[in-house]
Amino acid sequence: MALTATWEELFGGSAPTGQPATMTLAGVPAPDSGGGGGGGGGNANLKADVGPWHEAGNTSGELRTSTSTSLTDLDTANEGVSGGTAGFASSGALTEILGTWKARLTAVRDECGRLEGALKSAGRDFGEREAATQRKIAAEAPAPAQKEG
Repeated sequence: MALTATWEELFGGSAPTGQPATMTLAGVPAPDSGGGGGGGGGNANLKADVGPWHEAGNTSGELRTSTSTSLTDLDTANEGVSGGTAGFASSGALTEILGTWKARLTAVRDECGRLEGALKSAGRDFGEREAATQRKIAAEAPAPAQKEG
């Protein structure tokens, strides 16, 4: 069975009638290069930037700081609550709620701290690999033909 027939057997019905099934990445059709690609006018060159990784890491760091501030504010706002609510049935519930919110905020703060480092590291690694790949391609590229004149 030919590859196209197998593809149609597996994924038939995903394309309009009479059209071969095509593949897309993130919903963007592949450029038509004569091989039956989607013809969506996409760009065959991958374009990426280190900046978004660092920006995401910075945002995660800001969220960590904000969450730490919120934990402090939560503690400050609840100082004396247990003494002021002694004898009320809600006192135990307030203490329980405070504990669960502190646990949640602590988990969010810690995860944001972890993500800050991981995202910035990914951006740094990506940038280093991108530069190394560009150097390797440039080193292996054939020299331009020289005109005799």
